[in-house]
Amino acid sequence: MSEDTQAPEPLAGQTRADLEAFCAAEGLPRFRAAQIYRAVQAECRLDMEEVTTLPLSMRTKIMEHFGPPATETVEVQVSDDGTRKYLFALHDGKRIEAVMIPEGKRKTVCVSSQVGCPVRCIFCASGVEGLIRNLSTAEIVEQLLRVTADLGERPTNIVMMGMGEPLLNIDAVTDAIRLWTDKDGLNFSPRRITVSTAGTAARIDRLAGADLGVHLAISLHGSDDKSRAALVPGSPEGRVQQLIDAAARYARRTKRDATVEYVLIAGMNDQLRHAEYLADAIRGRHIHVNLIPLNPVKHRPDLRPPSIRDARAFADCLEHRHVSVTLRTQRGEDIDAACGQLALE
Repeated sequence: MSEDTQAPEPLAGQTRADLEAFCAAEGLPRFRAAQIYRAVQAECRLDMEEVTTLPLSMRTKIMEHFGPPATETVEVQVSDDGTRKYLFALHDGKRIEAVMIPEGKRKTVCVSSQVGCPVRCIFCASGVEGLIRNLSTAEIVEQLLRVTADLGERPTNIVMMGMGEPLLNIDAVTDAIRLWTDKDGLNFSPRRITVSTAGTAARIDRLAGADLGVHLAISLHGSDDKSRAALVPGSPEGRVQQLIDAAARYARRTKRDATVEYVLIAGMNDQLRHAEYLADAIRGRHIHVNLIPLNPVKHRPDLRPPSIRDARAFADCLEHRHVSVTLRTQRGEDIDAACGQLALE
């Protein structure tokens, strides 16, 4: 249930057990709970009026009890490269964004976990206004359901890399992941879900203990404590080595991939000495590095991406020191849908 209201969580946030309890209280057969759950979680039908397999009187009762959906699609923008950015309105007038990124047969949905963000990475538009509030389970789940309905097919991957810090809203995030991976819902493989965090070692350990089977990405961006504190001023934990140690523990405990996300900014963290520091911190760990050239953001026109030469040299330095690395390409920049560009607009 959302902390902001005493009303029941909308349907998208309900488990099968929740719906069975509702049906029992209303004197409805148990099989109706399965019908409702499948209509929402597998068929992505958030408007009960469309679920004609249920009697009208029952649909009316459901809508009266659970209320309207948690989100409403306001706008969908489509990039030249096929990236789709979704603007959703919430019940209190707040807005969030999600993105679908196509790459060959792969379709990755980037989902938000908070309105705004407390971490305030200097290169990220999501944190300009700070944290406004956490999203409820339904508000997180519905982003994927609405994107799936819009595409007409289930996406292939999910990344919790949209607006917000997922591990500072860990209960709603883990509940959403359990709904997405439920065999009677969209039946996502946990291996196709990644949670990205700038959070604390303790929260990373807690995620490992939740036994979700998802991949982990650490938003690091600085190769030493001082540079990271300047780039990620609101991080719950700025110590680079402690976060990398936690990522390594996560990988060992869960047998899932752990990745470091590192946004390259010209003159700030893109020099060879930064690459050497990063390699020293990671060396010997089964941790992959994703290098992301900065995507321009309107609130910091002074920040620039590195030259292609410097970005390649950074990646080469890591490779020469036996660190697994990928230099990512930019996607969706023309519609402000690239990494760091999601905002409240």
